[in-house]
Amino acid sequence: MNSQTGTDAMARIYIKDLSAHIGEEVIIKGWVDVRRDQGKMIFFDFRDVTGKVQGVILPPSKTATGDVLARALHTHEVGSKLRSEWVVAVKGRVNQRPERSIQKDKQNGNIELEILDITVLNEAETPAFDISGDGKEIGEEVRLKYRYIDLRRARMQKNIINRHKAALFIRQFYTREGFFEIETPNMTKSTPEGSRDFIVPSRIDQGKFYALPQSPQQYKQIIMASGFERYFQIARCFRDEDSRGDRQPEFTQVDIEMSFVTQEDVMAVNEKLLIELVQTLYPEKKIQQIPFPRLSYKEAMDKYGSDKPDLRTDKNDPNLLAFGWVIDFPFFEKTDTDANGKPGWTFTHNPFSAPKPEYIADLLAAKNIGDIVAAQYDITLNGNEIGGGGIRNHTPEALRKVFEIMGYAPERIEKNFGHMLKALASGTPPHGGLAFGFDRLMMLLQNEPNIREVIPFAKSGEGKDLMMDSPSEVSAEQLRELGIKLSK
Repeated sequence: MNSQTGTDAMARIYIKDLSAHIGEEVIIKGWVDVRRDQGKMIFFDFRDVTGKVQGVILPPSKTATGDVLARALHTHEVGSKLRSEWVVAVKGRVNQRPERSIQKDKQNGNIELEILDITVLNEAETPAFDISGDGKEIGEEVRLKYRYIDLRRARMQKNIINRHKAALFIRQFYTREGFFEIETPNMTKSTPEGSRDFIVPSRIDQGKFYALPQSPQQYKQIIMASGFERYFQIARCFRDEDSRGDRQPEFTQVDIEMSFVTQEDVMAVNEKLLIELVQTLYPEKKIQQIPFPRLSYKEAMDKYGSDKPDLRTDKNDPNLLAFGWVIDFPFFEKTDTDANGKPGWTFTHNPFSAPKPEYIADLLAAKNIGDIVAAQYDITLNGNEIGGGGIRNHTPEALRKVFEIMGYAPERIEKNFGHMLKALASGTPPHGGLAFGFDRLMMLLQNEPNIREVIPFAKSGEGKDLMMDSPSEVSAEQLRELGIKLSK
């Protein structure tokens, strides 16, 4: 079935560039998107990562003889056996369509590829589902099981390519603003930060465990202690919590930290990022208000009953983006029990935040605890929290006091956070930062209903990788090496 004639001798042309080769013979490589056999003529839509083009196998010329006729008949024979999702190399002539046949609203609508030769690079089994539509009518579990097929559809290709463009834009933006991209470990220490940790057993130190990071929070503060002053990272984060539409066990966070700054400095650079990101990559979208409006936590709760209010004036406009800041969060909230099992306090955002300057004395004295306001801020978009951050406690005394208020015993503070206290005591500058939920941001920019639509290899709602059949059992030998025994 394979025809090798001429398909290896020429350089491949991407489908998006075919209009620049009218009248020429070219080679394209990609997938059979659609096949329409009309007997004497066979029509195809071919696609590669850059787009689609229509091709046609014409009947042999009545005057064709010898090798020309044989090649034409062979090409027709191969074309009659092609099916959707087969991978092919196609040699053809790029022809200008007659004026009456031009499809102006379609990519390559002004040309047609006259197919001269076809090489089948790989046949394909019948796909588990059709990829011509947006796929939302197909059960999510089936789509995730056959993710490599689902990712071929135009909507998913657009989502993932735009995710790349946004990540690239973010890297370039922060670099221009004087930030350094610094990686932090994915195997770290289990500390109480709000959600459950995913833990990794150590083979060498049996009975001890690493934890996957819920965020780079402690490392990025230590980077400030290390003198780099401006850090960013597009970081992988892991939280063992129940999944929902805008959460996954593993997710991506755009993480930044800055030294010698105020809350205003942090908010300003990140507001600038979001404005330029939208204006550059999503010019069809309108930002409702610039500068972004600000609400205190109390104002948001009193007026909207939510700390992530939807500020859109027209909720039916999918291209309207209503960003907003929520500031002045309470530092602590009452909890049924503290770390020692007694009625007490817990943090509202994270324990590393600093109070606003006028409340530092109350924090250090552990008085008026319920009235302390934190230098914390959230960024919201259309009723979703897309990021949050704060100015940090940069002295060991202030951080230690936070844990004391939460009821942590001195030995527990030292065990869990001694490394942070030592870092802060080494001469750490005032600093603060912010983290964006990158998946959630992309979900909203792409007008998708959940983050699984913008994550290449997403987990199911139950946290499973259905394509890889994970989590899965491991061998008895692996467990023995780790010194682990499973209870029945």
